[in-house]
Amino acid sequence: MCGRYAAFLPADAIAALFQLTGPLPNWAPTWNMAPTRSAPVVRLHPQARDRRLDLLRWGLVPHWIKDLKEARQPINARAETLAVTPLFRDAYARRRCLVPADAFYEWQTVDGARLPWAIAREDGAPLVFGGLWEGWRAPDGSVIRSFTIATTSACPRLRPLHERMPVVLEPADWPLWLGETEGDVGALLRPSAAGLRTWRVSTAVNNVRNDSPALLEPA
Repeated sequence: MCGRYAAFLPADAIAALFQLTGPLPNWAPTWNMAPTRSAPVVRLHPQARDRRLDLLRWGLVPHWIKDLKEARQPINARAETLAVTPLFRDAYARRRCLVPADAFYEWQTVDGARLPWAIAREDGAPLVFGGLWEGWRAPDGSVIRSFTIATTSACPRLRPLHERMPVVLEPADWPLWLGETEGDVGALLRPSAAGLRTWRVSTAVNNVRNDSPALLEPA
């Protein structure tokens, strides 16, 4: 699964990486992105059909939900059932997005204790998660745009830490995932083959109020 991650790449670097158009939103870098917070997400504009960067709330709110207080708002979506689960299947078919991250955290259970680890790419490039997004309109007319991160079975490198991991997409995968090209989207829902490095970090990451580069320092 993916319950926390770091996203501190500057907006202009994200724009260059994804070849974005349109205005760029302002947000503060974070080393402890948590559910319900707004995060930078790359989407395909439904009319212009170009890539845009927007801030979406982490925790999916399907467009057909009646009462926001009763909505589950999942932060993760199992890749194996995206196409059939009512909560995700419409977004999976029509509203896929890319979620840039610099690292993510996983917790390993050892003798009853949950030990946090950081995971990043060995080549230093950003991680790009496959996500789904939705727009929900409240009774007062306001709109909440939200997203969830797809997860799949962990790759061998991460399996000792956890059985699941985010779907990590390579640049060649982005056009298909965003819907710019046609193809078998399901083939992208696989454990990452990228080189990944892992290291123990402090339990300070457990508290969402802690947010600084120190969270990524080795424990």
